[in-house]
Amino acid sequence: MDQDNRETGNGAAAATVPTPPQGWASHAGSTVALALPLIGAQLAQVTMNVTDTVMVGWLGPGPLAAAVLATQSFFLLFIFGSGFAQAALPLAANAEGRDDPRGVRRSIRMTLWVLLLYGALVLLPLSHLETILLAFDQAPRTAHLAGAYMRVGQWSIFPALLVMGMRSYLTVIGRAYLMLAVIVIGTLANGLLNYVFIFGHFGAPALGIVGSALATVLANGLMAALVVLYTALAPSLARYELYARAWRADWPAFAEVLRLGWPIGATIIAEVGLFATSSIMMGWLGTIPLAAHGIALQIASISFMVPLGLASAATVRVGVAHGRGDRIALGRAGTMAVMLSGAIAIGAAGLFWLFPERLIGFYLDRANPASAQVLATAVPLLLVAAMFQVADALQAVASGVLRGMKDTRVPMIIALISYWAVGMPVAYLLAFVAGIGGPGIWAGLAAGLATAAIMLNWRYLRRERYGLVG
Repeated sequence: MDQDNRETGNGAAAATVPTPPQGWASHAGSTVALALPLIGAQLAQVTMNVTDTVMVGWLGPGPLAAAVLATQSFFLLFIFGSGFAQAALPLAANAEGRDDPRGVRRSIRMTLWVLLLYGALVLLPLSHLETILLAFDQAPRTAHLAGAYMRVGQWSIFPALLVMGMRSYLTVIGRAYLMLAVIVIGTLANGLLNYVFIFGHFGAPALGIVGSALATVLANGLMAALVVLYTALAPSLARYELYARAWRADWPAFAEVLRLGWPIGATIIAEVGLFATSSIMMGWLGTIPLAAHGIALQIASISFMVPLGLASAATVRVGVAHGRGDRIALGRAGTMAVMLSGAIAIGAAGLFWLFPERLIGFYLDRANPASAQVLATAVPLLLVAAMFQVADALQAVASGVLRGMKDTRVPMIIALISYWAVGMPVAYLLAFVAGIGGPGIWAGLAAGLATAAIMLNWRYLRRERYGLVG
């Protein structure tokens, strides 16, 4: 009989072994130790995206506009698919908490199946990006360049999703630092490959915007190859047998990944869509407000990488405790993650409040006559961002804690209500009806994030009543 279809009994035995409660300070240390490489990986990923934007920008505004359209289109499909990789965190963590390597293998393997099948499905819209952009009245030349980029770049969907799935696996089994090393290598390779293929250095052809797409495919392929080799050959991971009989379907585990994954993807899209729509509304106010918005948003996004890493760490630590049936550890792990994120967010808010001109100035050429206008417009936005830093951090980590308890559908509903029934209407009313302009749009973002933070943390605090830890 196939090992994947046998009950080993390890989980049941391990679940009955009593362990002394872990102290609050120990929980804090464990959470920070797990979160640090995850935060580093997020920051490295942001660096890769910034590198692409800067190097393509050297080609001129036309290629840059096309690359922005192409990469944003790719990102929307990729980020939804990453929800299935996020679903692997609580599933595998629950199994790891039961000392059940078979359960870890089942959840991760079927997650990889789902991710690769999803990648195959989204090849259709990606391969027809030019046609789609033309249907949305984009300039024909820009749409053509974006389509040329995507005809190459679409193939990075498979390694990129594979890396996301493997990141969940390595995080659960305590190898997050390995994933950080892989992403740093990929980021460095991406920068070098962009330099080679965009501009034709070292004897390579100068492919322009298509060279950036090729660099992205190769860099993602390198990262996927490195992580597959490590997980296949590392002796310490042999107990998981991840690749043994990898062709054998496990339909219950497959269905569980789908059940948890699609609400996570929808939740992420709801928040991403809120910020994307805010950019459109800022564009209605003019070029200077939109430029100021872009700078303030990138500063806030960099700061957000810290609570995002803490959220993933919280999912794993809560998931492990949930798998063990340890309610004390679950409560302490979740509460400590929320407290840490709030404290760090207060520190970030202080920087935004005290040094807005200096932070914004990193993105501006002071010799440019328009820089003074952009700076004056961006400073009030960053001051509003300072106020919603705490709300943004608390909602992100609370969402991660709830995922650790396999609670994804209600948080999705909360996200839709908070961002689209509260945040977006408030942004529009303050900006265009009350006439506040850009700060009004950002106040709407703050209202949506604060609503989500309150509702998600309330659900976490009432977890016993809602049957989330039964």
